[in-house]
Parts: sequence; structure tokens; C-alpha cells
Amino acid sequence: MTTENPIRQLRLVVQAEDYEAALAFYRDVLGMPEQAAFQGEGGAQVTILDAGRATLELANPHQVAMIDRVEAEGRPSARLRVAFEVTDTEGTTRRATEAGAELIAEPRTTPWRSVNSRLEAPAGLQVTLFQELGPA
Repeated sequence: MTTENPIRQLRLVVQAEDYEAALAFYRDVLGMPEQAAFQGEGGAQVTILDAGRATLELANPHQVAMIDRVEAEGRPSARLRVAFEVTDTEGTTRRATEAGAELIAEPRTTPWRSVNSRLEAPAGLQVTLFQELGPA
């Protein structure tokens, strides 16, 4: 017996003080395709970017601390951190920092067989970039 998931989409809504810089970073630097854009009264703007498949990862404090040790030399992550799977963590991290993201942790191979880096990105988001390496 299969049960259809009643949730159709996860959409993370981020208020960006510098809307144009955030849009340029996520759309142009990280390469997230634009799905739709709308403008409203009083200068209101929103752009919906395709972030691929969405999941919600819930972790207890012990798991978060372990990830922080592996991924960022123990530097604590933000309460909410956005993780993007990419095809080339090193290249994407380089392009992201060249575009103004602050590097928190260089790309490194994790025990769970991915290459992860951590950034402080536009719109106040802490971002993990990860590249899956495949089964152990």
C-alpha cells in the first residue's frame, strides 16, 4: 500500500534586504533557475528560484554538534542552515566567495561520503554546499 505525500512543495521564503544582490547570488552564481517573478505596489518584488528536490532535515542538538565538528571545525551552525547539493563543491565554493559569500569552512570530505563547505551567504543565510561522492 502506498500513501501519496500530501505535501507538494517545500518553499523557503527569505527576506532579503539587498534583493538584487541576493537574486544575483542565488540565481546567477549558484545557478538556480528562475521559475517566476512578480512585482507589486510600493516596490514589492519576489522571485521564485528552482532549488531542485526539497527535503526537511530535522536534527537533534547532538547531531548538529557532530556535523559542525566535521564540516566547520566545530564552529556552530545557525539554527536554520540551507544545504544545496551541487555537482562541484570546490568550484561552486570558489565562485560563491568570489561573488561575496563569506567562507566559514573550506570544502572537505566527510565521513558520510560527501564534499561539504560552509558559507555565510547573501540574505543572512548560512549555506552548506555538498557534493555526494557515492556509496562507501
